[in-house]
Amino acid sequence: NLEELFEHQLKDLYSAEDQLTKALPKMVKNAHNSKLKKAFEDHLEETKEHKARLEEICDELDIDPKGETCKAMKGLIKEAEDFLDEVKDPEVKDAGMIAEAQRVEHYEISGYGTAVRYAKELGHDSIAKKLQKTLDEEYQADETLNDLAEDRLNRKAK
Repeated sequence: NLEELFEHQLKDLYSAEDQLTKALPKMVKNAHNSKLKKAFEDHLEETKEHKARLEEICDELDIDPKGETCKAMKGLIKEAEDFLDEVKDPEVKDAGMIAEAQRVEHYEISGYGTAVRYAKELGHDSIAKKLQKTLDEEYQADETLNDLAEDRLNRKAK
């Protein structure tokens, strides 16, 4: 039923955020451009907040958020790590990391958008608002990455 599907979605998002808290420090370390490094640092802190927000939501719904592995996020992170190992040119690496990070953001945007809809349908209005806050922050992170790419990183990678 929809309640079970919503619970699965929350656990999947929790796993995704947990994996990201471990992967983002690698992106920070590998970023050459200072603005990109700062964007990754900022998003790491935001990701920790997203994870805590999900814990709060799950606690409110009496759900254990642990126990699921988000296979999609695992794959996206593996792809990004493989890219980091393959590319040596710092400007190309920065441009590619933006692309990899945006794939992650788009996945999260999709997941949080779905969770917001389910929460609303199930009458969890306060939870929907919390999930919407995270969704808005994911959109902003994507916009920040997009601005960095358009600003100069893609041109430098030529």
